[in-house]
This record gives sequence, C-alpha cells and structure tokens, in this order.
Amino acid sequence: MNPQLKNPKFYLMIVSDVCLFAAALYLSYLIRFEFTLESFYAAQIPTLLLWVIPLKLAVFLVGGLYRGMWRYTSVRDFWLLAKACLLSTMLITMILVIATRFMGYPRSVFIADGIFTFLLTGGARMAIRSFYATRASAMTDAYSPAHIRKTRVLIVGAGQAGEKILREILENYTLNYEVAGFIDDDPTKRGRAIHGIRVLGSMADLSAIIDNEDIEQILIAIPSARGEEIRRIVEACRRSNTSYKILPGIGDLIDGRVSVKLLRDISYEDLLGRSPVQLDAEGISHYLGGKTVLISGCGGSIGSELCRQVIKYKPRRLILLDSSESNLFMIQMEMINEKGFRDCEAILGQVQDELLMNAIFEKYRPEVVFHAAAYKHVPMMETNPWQAVDNNIIGSRVIMEMAVRHAVERFVLVSTDKAVRPTNVMGASKRVTELIMQCLQGGATRFMAVRFGNVVGSSGSVIPFFRRQIEQGGPVTVTHPEVNRFFMTIPEASQMILQAGAMGEGGEIFILKMGTPVRIVDMARDLIRLSGKEPDVDIQIVFTGLRPGEKLYEELITVGEDILPTGHKKVMVLRSESYFQGAKTSREARENLYRQIDDLVQIADRHDAPGIKRKLHEIVPEYTAMGGEL
Repeated sequence: MNPQLKNPKFYLMIVSDVCLFAAALYLSYLIRFEFTLESFYAAQIPTLLLWVIPLKLAVFLVGGLYRGMWRYTSVRDFWLLAKACLLSTMLITMILVIATRFMGYPRSVFIADGIFTFLLTGGARMAIRSFYATRASAMTDAYSPAHIRKTRVLIVGAGQAGEKILREILENYTLNYEVAGFIDDDPTKRGRAIHGIRVLGSMADLSAIIDNEDIEQILIAIPSARGEEIRRIVEACRRSNTSYKILPGIGDLIDGRVSVKLLRDISYEDLLGRSPVQLDAEGISHYLGGKTVLISGCGGSIGSELCRQVIKYKPRRLILLDSSESNLFMIQMEMINEKGFRDCEAILGQVQDELLMNAIFEKYRPEVVFHAAAYKHVPMMETNPWQAVDNNIIGSRVIMEMAVRHAVERFVLVSTDKAVRPTNVMGASKRVTELIMQCLQGGATRFMAVRFGNVVGSSGSVIPFFRRQIEQGGPVTVTHPEVNRFFMTIPEASQMILQAGAMGEGGEIFILKMGTPVRIVDMARDLIRLSGKEPDVDIQIVFTGLRPGEKLYEELITVGEDILPTGHKKVMVLRSESYFQGAKTSREARENLYRQIDDLVQIADRHDAPGIKRKLHEIVPEYTAMGGEL
C-alpha cells in the first residue's frame, strides 16, 4: 500500500483542493454574468462539478502535485501546477465540445475557471509556505537567546547559489548568522534585494562594506568564480581581518545542491581555479557507455578520480588494476559502497607482469584502457632509475602490447610535461613510453597520450608537503626562488584524459592550455596566508637549491613537435614524427626502439644508474641529466 494513503494530510490536501475547484468554477460564472446568475446557468454548476472536480483531481494526482510538502513549495511546483491547470482546462473544453458542441455553455467561463484554479490552489500553497517561513523565523528568535550573538555575514554573489544560502539562513533557526547584505559585480543588481536583503555594492566596494557593516565573515557563493576573483576577495578579507568560507566549485556540486553545510575554508585549488573544462559529454559517452573499461594505477590520485569520472558515463564493467593493496581496496569500496557501481573487478598486480596482463585481457576483454600506473617522484627515480625502467617503460610496453594483441578499441596513456626536454630519469622514461605508443599506433587500437603539468593535491605533490611544514610552524622549504610549474586540479586532469579518449584518432599527444606557470615561492606565500599567518614574519621561507633532476621550469612541447588545433578550445594536439624519420617503415622504427629498450633493460638488471642514464640519452637525445652525468 502506498504510504501516502496512510497520511491524513494527504486527504486534507485533496479536500482543500476540491473546495477550491468548486470555488473557481462558481467564481467564474459569477464574474462572467456580473454576479447575477439566471436559474438556467445556476443549474449548470452542480452538474458540471460532478465530473469537473474528479477530472481535475485525476490530473493533479497524475501530475504529482500531492507528492510534495506544501511548506516547501518552489517555482518548479508552480510550473507543475500551471501545466496541470492548463491540461484540465483543455480536457474540460474537449469533453464539452464532443458532448454538447458547447451549446448552452459560455466559453469564457472555462478559461476563467482555469485561471482561478491556478490562482486559488497556488495561493493556498503559497499561504502554507509563508506560514511555515514565518513560524521558522519566530522559532529562530525564540531559540536564539539574547546572550548568543549572531555572526554578521556578507554573501559574495547575488545569484542562485547566494539566494539558496540566504534562504537556508533565514529558515534554519540553528544557524546563528545575520546576513548584512550581498555584493555582486553585476551593475543591474546594485540596490536591489533578495528576500529583503539588499545588494550593497560590487567587489570594488568590498573593503568599505566590511568596515561599514561590521562584517565578521564572508560567505563566497560563486561556484564558477575564477582564481583571480578569489584572490581579490581573500586579500580584502585579510586586510580587514575578516574570516571567509567558500562554496565548492561547479564540478564538486552534485545535482546543483547548495547548502550552508557545503561552505568550507578556501583552499589553494580555489586560488588556482580556472573556468571548468567543457567536456564533449556525448562523444565521451559514445566510447565509454556500455563498454568494459580497464584503469591501471586506479588507486592513485589520477587513477581514482578517473574511476569516479568514468562511471558517470555508465560503462558495462570497470576493471581496477593496481599494485598497492590498500589503494586498490579503498577505490573498490568507494565504487561499490559510496558510488553504487558494483560492476567492477579489483585485480592486485603489476603491469609489467606479462602473464597476468594477458590473463586479464583474455578474461575481461576491455574495450577502453586508461594507463595511469607509473612511478612519478623525480628524486626517487634519480636514485633508483632501474625502477623507472621496469615500471614506467617495460610496464607500459607490456600493457600496450596486450591492448594491440586483444584488439582494444582505445588506449589512453597518462604522460607528463616532464617528458619534454627531460632533465631527469622519470621524465625520460615517460618520453620513451610516448615513443612506444607512437610505434604501436596504426592498427585496430587507437593510441593517444595526455601530457599535463603538476596536479594539485596529488600524492607527493608540493602542496600537502607545504601544509605539513606550516602546521609545524615552518620553515617552508622551496628549492629555488625562480622555479615555476604548470598546475591543474585532479578533476581537471581526469576530465582531460576522458576528453582525449573521445578526440584521438591515433598517435596524438594532447595537452591542456594551462595558462601561465605558477612560481612555487608564490604558492608557498599563498598557502601561508590561507593558514592565517604572514610569510617571512610568522613562517619563514628557506631556499634549499634544486634537487637532482629538477629544472627551473617545465615545458609542454619539445623539438620537432607541431601544435595543431582541435575541436576543443582548451585542448591542443601535438604530432611528432622526428624520432621515426630515419626508418623506412613503422615496423622498422619499432624494431629499432625495442632493440634499444632491450639493451636498457639489461643495464637496469645490473642496477647500473650511470649506464641507464647514458642509454636513455641515446633513445631520447634531448634528455640531458642534471649535473653533467652523461
């Protein structure tokens, strides 16, 4: 039995609407005949009500107008109400035309009846919502004793998100906030009000408004705000000694839900923030929907986010592959228990295990592969270069060859900007994997690589390291005052990988237009300020010198690579043929490359670090090891 049928309020709602339906029809007749009804027309009303009321009730029930709670009536509910009133009016008119050809019935009455039905039923719903809103306001006053002072807040952003935050504050008596006003850069909103709260000015007036209105906290309700805007707000708050919180970005808001509970402290990702990557959802869905997808390195920062992004496109099955037991377990549990995606298989193993890889591809037949498994820490690979050879190069070659052998449709390789003019073993190893990818393309499998800069918040990245140093009171260590890097967020990197899979035709290397690089020392200062301290006063910054294999700046393209436009305004594609120009055929190029890699493996087996670096230089001539080791 439907639980709604056991609710007394359900029947009260129906009785209320029945009375309003009757009143609407009666009022329509009265107005049509100027409040003087002849007996002929007065007799029509009871006869009409016998079937008009059940018809309207049926339309309202089918339209879902009794499922919601009237105390939370919204604009969407009024649209549903308007559609139900229009449909019922059309049905009444159609019945009368068929049955009587409208003989003896005034047509204008039924048009007016539809209008009055909407006004009366809508008015009833709005009256109930207003009653509960007033009661909530009274409860706020009752449950907020005089000795509990409310925090005066200013909402930045007089848009949809700002309105929802204000509404929640007004209706939730447990929130001890008093909204002083809004600020917004839209000049058409200046001086206007939302729920009685005025828009006090623009961002340029922020400092003055904070001082004049005794603002104690800023609530930033602009989910699409760019990094430059957040920096301006943070700087104004810092000068005025005002705390601040922010709503997550658009990519983090699920189904458009906005709440005070979602407000959080500003992070460095907010300061970095660029406009969201616009994805070709249809193209991505076309190659992922209903497919078996394998993600290697699924437990890492990029791999785990890839899993979260991929399941949005409803693949048939997800194959999770990782060499870390704990990471693999965590992402599997997240997929099953938090995301509700149960069609996933977790496999603990290494990509360089050829027998295991062949068994996986034979059993599950993946149609799309995202290869995110790699060692990435530059200093670690400098001192252990044989691991870069084994995992990054051999592991990548094995899984790519399996993709060819088992006719995988698409294979996306996760690369790095450190593969450009590499000065370290990690970057050189990733450049070799790009060369392997380009050697193997041309068959049934479409290969493509994605090359991007540093990922904010990924494991081992500089930001968590800086935060730990700040928590411990400093100093914050930076290698060099001029060192800079390109940065992107984890979701941005993962979305870029998905987009590449949709755009690739075979052999391309995709890069994201990442804007200008960020100086690491500036990043350190921003993080110190976000922690409420002053750089070089509360927390010292110490320069320690470049680490082994590290260079001052990173690049996204190398010699012999040409930038070509794509159908995506933020994506560039590189094509490179320089390595293979001396070879007569792609097979000859692959044989030459494999011969050199086999020699490299023999050197790695001897743990000969200098020999590995010399051989990498032969394979990747633009590789120049730091310190003149070659």
